[in-house]
Amino acid sequence: MKGIAVVALILLAAPALPAADAAGAAGAAVASQFITLGTHGGPVSDRNRSQPANALVLGQAVYLVDAGDGAVQQLARAGLSLAAVRAVLISHIHIDHTGGLFAVLGLRHQMGSTGKITIYGPPGIKAMVDGLLAAIVPEAESGYGVPGEDYVPPQNTVEVVELRDGASVKLDGLAVTTAENTHYSFPKGGDMDRRFASISFRFDMPEVGQMSARAKVHRVLITHLVAGRDPNVDTAPLVAGVRKWFDGPVEIARDLDRY
Repeated sequence: MKGIAVVALILLAAPALPAADAAGAAGAAVASQFITLGTHGGPVSDRNRSQPANALVLGQAVYLVDAGDGAVQQLARAGLSLAAVRAVLISHIHIDHTGGLFAVLGLRHQMGSTGKITIYGPPGIKAMVDGLLAAIVPEAESGYGVPGEDYVPPQNTVEVVELRDGASVKLDGLAVTTAENTHYSFPKGGDMDRRFASISFRFDMPEVGQMSARAKVHRVLITHLVAGRDPNVDTAPLVAGVRKWFDGPVEIARDLDRY
């Protein structure tokens, strides 16, 4: 199976997938789809693009890759159910990538979803998730108005796994490998570097091309477009920079594109 490189997010050793379908197509989950739920980036909202989030669909299972604000709504627009989400992979703990995680955890608890959801992410993600779960407790203790419902501590519904460079995770037979880099405001080698890490692939365009060529991925998707606030911004240089090193398909992803 060939792979897809998603710029600024994660490299997936995934099967070759079809080209993007029309955005917003609804229906049941199908095998091996990668859906770019939100392709914007940064703290300022954009009317044309949602905050960073992607859905990896493997059979009837859905895996979120980042969960920016509005991720649950974007799942619905893609025809996917929150109840089908088995895990969330967070690339780094900036709010534009995690703002929708509270809704994922809280609404899942309110729905009474069975089984635990796993949150994978870099160092720091456990402290963040612990805080979100603590914020759900007052609501959960008050109940949801369902006769005979039992109280389930929110902390019992989630498992958190912190990942470092080179870690590998198996998702329904699909191997996902992390690559650590720097995406914060502190130098390498200090105490802060030991406490936190970014496992997103955020390289400049030549590095993306070289990385994709070495990994033998099938397609490169460029997302996390901070310039998306201006629909007239020329994205051709981004594509050209990757193509200097990578001779496969290179695309600027849109919200709800399917691959």
